[in-house]
Amino acid sequence: MSKTKAAGTTRLGRDSKPKYLGVKLYEGQKAMPGNILIRQKGMKFMPGENVRVGRDFTLYAAKEGVIKFSTKRKINFDGNRRIVKVVNVEVK
Repeated sequence: MSKTKAAGTTRLGRDSKPKYLGVKLYEGQKAMPGNILIRQKGMKFMPGENVRVGRDFTLYAAKEGVIKFSTKRKINFDGNRRIVKVVNVEVK
């Protein structure tokens, strides 16, 4: 019997699946109510006008409109300021 495993052993199905995070709809595209705009871990993007947050930090559209990205300054709880990216759905 061999004392070492052969090269190229399998992981036997223990590899995790990809999470498919990222921006799903971009600026200028139309969004319907309930459409997922961004899938993220943590609040990299903040919800703006007509955008809601799911329990896994997913941003989705609350109303029909056109997507608009912007930035704004936010003051953290410790007093530090940071620039955050905000996602809005503009109703026309």
